[in-house]
Amino acid sequence: MCAGDDELAPFLPLIDDCRVVEKAKLKFYTGKLGGVDVAALFSGVCKVNAAIAAQILIETFGVDVILNAGVAGGMAPALGLLDTVISTEVAYHDVAADILTEFHPWMPSVFFPADARLIALSKAAAAKLNLPHSICWGRMVTGETFIDETGRQAINDQFAPLCVDMETAGVAHVCYVFDIPFLAIRSITDTAAHTGLAHFEENCKAASAVARDVTVALIGELSLAPWFSQKRQPTGNATS
Repeated sequence: MCAGDDELAPFLPLIDDCRVVEKAKLKFYTGKLGGVDVAALFSGVCKVNAAIAAQILIETFGVDVILNAGVAGGMAPALGLLDTVISTEVAYHDVAADILTEFHPWMPSVFFPADARLIALSKAAAAKLNLPHSICWGRMVTGETFIDETGRQAINDQFAPLCVDMETAGVAHVCYVFDIPFLAIRSITDTAAHTGLAHFEENCKAASAVARDVTVALIGELSLAPWFSQKRQPTGNATS
């Protein structure tokens, strides 16, 4: 699952026996990737679009796992352009904490945890890759605003995230309430040193290709994992 069409594009040539299913004004590309049944799409930007797509993947396509792949803005000073962040936990940076802890889904904290098994598989996959850029694991945050210099320090002070985007927590939120294993893989398009929409647009395609490489390697590890089985009965055309 990606946010934009540029982020999804590197995956499409890799999907065998690809068919397109349309629902809720979204196109789901179903088939096999690395021997695993998949349903892939771009949801559109923002938390609500991402949540709509995630719920359809779960309830219509019966997915076993959701992987959110694409790009993000770097927040940690050590991150460089085209480095990749893999989530360990995700939070909204623009939602009051008690909304999630005092009301549905009554979370123990504001952080949606990534699946520990997927984290372990991502580390195994990363160890086999020979990328010119770094891969690291840690916290992501999500909000409705593209972050340049405005608001960067406040988010860093409150959350100390590695990166920021506009969808991941929305996907993680849906996966949390449906108890679906979730992981995000985001490659960096812009940083504090290379800030702004111009850097995002310049680096989006290259970063999307890096995120694709890491995600495909993870799917390869997932296909061999003893715990991963496609036992849920889909009402759509694919599981992932």
